[in-house]
Amino acid sequence: MNQNQTGFEPQTTPLGELFGALEEHITELRRRIIISAAGFLAAVVLCFFFSGPIMDFLCRPIGGLNTLTSIEITENVSAVFDVAMLAGFILAFPLITYEAFAFILPGLKTGEKAVLFRFLPPVILFFLAGICFAFFIVLPAAIPFLTSFMGIKTEIRPSDYISFSTNLIFWIGIVFEMPVIIFIAARLHIVRSGQLLKSWRQAVVICAVLAMLITPTVDPVNMLLLMVPLIALYFLSILGAKLAERKA
Repeated sequence: MNQNQTGFEPQTTPLGELFGALEEHITELRRRIIISAAGFLAAVVLCFFFSGPIMDFLCRPIGGLNTLTSIEITENVSAVFDVAMLAGFILAFPLITYEAFAFILPGLKTGEKAVLFRFLPPVILFFLAGICFAFFIVLPAAIPFLTSFMGIKTEIRPSDYISFSTNLIFWIGIVFEMPVIIFIAARLHIVRSGQLLKSWRQAVVICAVLAMLITPTVDPVNMLLLMVPLIALYFLSILGAKLAERKA
């Protein structure tokens, strides 16, 4: 470092250090986002070439791909892109999760880093469990109600069904991350099981609202199909938080 005319070395100000650290974090965040976006894009392109079998599998709850009726020129293409986006996200989810964890790691202590990386597989497994629950439980229960409501025959369009099913599968997969996220938060001393248990009434209301938003039906049966697992996941999260506190 060069000395000034008085012979003293210039000192870095706290504000300069703050901006330097902020710039470093932004650069690292940009790098992680670029890697995640590149992985997601590659997965979407790959899934686009297999969109036919994926769409046929996704349409099983309504009896197969041949039950769909298209009335617009571009809606088949839009449906294929929606399917490729969902399948691509599922395929790239381990990479995206890893990059998110890797970005958080530098700000944690050694023990906390071990806790975070140990729960990388459960985060992925719970996401896949939510996807399976949406596809094998919620969709088969919701489709008959929606297509036979008021006794009116429904012609199912590709754009409507694919948009409906992909949104449902995606958000239920995300919601199923709750136990793992709360467990990690409890191990990092961000939340406590006692606080979660005291707030169970508010949690039930939030679960009901989430079930109403995620399930686009007015049928209480379909809402309960999602609301009950959400409440169960919340209380499972409390048990997980209690276990995390004991381990800590």
